[in-house]
Formats: sequence, C-alpha cells, structure tokens
Amino acid sequence: MLYWTLIFLVVALVAGLFGFGGIASASAGIAKILFTIFIVLFLVSLIFGVVRGA
Repeated sequence: MLYWTLIFLVVALVAGLFGFGGIASASAGIAKILFTIFIVLFLVSLIFGVVRGA
C-alpha cells in the first residue's frame, strides 16, 4: 500500500507541475487519505507492540 501512496504522490506532483488542477487535487486528496490511513495503522501497531511487549 505504501507503493500506491508514493505513486499517487508522484502523480499529484507531476500534475501540479503541469497545471492540471483537477488531476492534481484528486491525486493529492488520495495521497492525503492514504497517508492518514498509514499513520493511523502505524500508531495502532506501535501501541499493540508496546502492550504485548510489556
């Protein structure tokens, strides 16, 4: 899934560079959503790791 996040980030940057507003905003929106999901999953796994380790 991190692969797709990076793909959408690159697409958003390239679209923003060329000035395609609709494509850039859609790709950036998807990248933000995926980033948020990965941060939440990371924090949950970190908390479970600490609880299980203790």
